[in-house]
Amino acid sequence: MRKTNARKISDILLNYVDEMNIDNKLKEVDVIHAWEEVLGKTMHRYTGRIYISRGILHVQINSPVVKSELIMMREEIRTRLNEKAGRKIVKEIRFL
Repeated sequence: MRKTNARKISDILLNYVDEMNIDNKLKEVDVIHAWEEVLGKTMHRYTGRIYISRGILHVQINSPVVKSELIMMREEIRTRLNEKAGRKIVKEIRFL
């Protein structure tokens, strides 16, 4: 006997993404990829490790001068990254 409760695979995947809270993780990846676009290639050259944990973006900066400049621009950078993500993903930025 054949079941008639067929569902689209896209609906199943969207439901799975919602249930597993994968959407936030995907948005975090978008934010990390947007880092170079937001700051430009020159500033991106000084970026080392970058990751998000509990809404805090951790960024290793390899130059004290660049780090000082980015600290002063922290809120503007956070706003632009969240705009790229389409919602508030980054609550705070910490430069390492």
